[in-house]
Amino acid sequence: MEDKRYLCIDLKTFYASVECVERGLDPFKVDLVVADPSRGKGAICLAISPKLKAQGIKNRCRLFEIPDSIDYIIAKPRMKKYMEYSAKIYGIYLKYVSAADIHVYSIDECFLDITSYLHLYQLSPKELAKKIINDVKESIGITAAAGIGTNLYLTKLALDISAKHTKDNLAFLDEDIYKATLWHHQPLTDFWHIGQGITARLHKLGIKDMYDLAHYPEHILYKEFGINAEYMIDHAWGVEPTTIQDIKRYRPKSNSISHSQVLFEDYSYEEAMLVLKEMIEVTLIRLCDEHLVSNQIALYVGYSQNIRKGSQGSCKLTSTTNSCQLMTHEFINLFKRITDPSYKIRRLAIAFGNLQDELFEQYDLFCDPEALAEEKKLQHTLSTIKKRYGKSAVIKGMNLLPKATTLERNKLIGGHNAQ
Repeated sequence: MEDKRYLCIDLKTFYASVECVERGLDPFKVDLVVADPSRGKGAICLAISPKLKAQGIKNRCRLFEIPDSIDYIIAKPRMKKYMEYSAKIYGIYLKYVSAADIHVYSIDECFLDITSYLHLYQLSPKELAKKIINDVKESIGITAAAGIGTNLYLTKLALDISAKHTKDNLAFLDEDIYKATLWHHQPLTDFWHIGQGITARLHKLGIKDMYDLAHYPEHILYKEFGINAEYMIDHAWGVEPTTIQDIKRYRPKSNSISHSQVLFEDYSYEEAMLVLKEMIEVTLIRLCDEHLVSNQIALYVGYSQNIRKGSQGSCKLTSTTNSCQLMTHEFINLFKRITDPSYKIRRLAIAFGNLQDELFEQYDLFCDPEALAEEKKLQHTLSTIKKRYGKSAVIKGMNLLPKATTLERNKLIGGHNAQ
């Protein structure tokens, strides 16, 4: 079997780099942060330029954490612009590799299976990686780094850990090099899929690095971490059997659609119910677009300042539907049943489970099929109009109420300013 070779390409300080390119500036020579100044000094910086990083400023810092002695440019987030740049860069990847061999991990990071292309281009993995990232730099103006590896896990580590210490922003890992160079690397949080919580649990077991994890009694790890111990042990040895083709073939046994909001301020019981209705409508339009129906709903209500544990509940419906009328009725009943009206509310999350094709739509004896058919026509019409003219082309009266959030959120992508 042919040895696999992967690339993991990361666009360095992507949002900040885009803003610099748009201004004709060099991100390595200018102090720039991407943040929304309207949110005050506590606003989180989505990205900072490499020059700021070199001065010890941490990425994802807040504006007040940047010393007053630094004169920096503030660029308001423009998520639509970043998505446009990301799409252009993806187009460059397609010049070298088929879409079937690319896995988009995030807006600024992609995995590429280059195994079958090395012979075609008569290039080494490092030469092909350089060719691609040089093309990105010359065509778009964005600097990229790349990890090269024999499996997806080692490729990611080559990018995240090893490439940071090379002049050309490239690094290669196979299992032997991984053991020789990273088995005793600390902290554990530098490793893919190991966060602060897992690190703390590993430390309690006396595990300080990946060597310790690789040689720890497996039965204890399975007792502590359950089925997740399997991939933790594999990763400790530098093993990852999953391929990009496996990822693309994967289909979940059960699926759901969810939608959540952290509210702009503390909301009363009645105000939160208004936002809940908006969220239901937005999500059901998506279900209609994808021709899906559901008979399971779930709701989470988070209270202000964590003054008490959030409320959550779910229920199975007697109908399998995507009717906004029926679903809103069920969600409001669930909201009234689980929510404590004496506390202010700061977060809402809804989910529709057991999604099925519209062919499996079913109603109970108390439904009016003709009325529901008319409602569905209206939902599809609204969806068509919004796709053509924008999300706010058609709005309801409730969207204009003082505490409504839909109109404001329609201006956002990923919770940040779209334009």
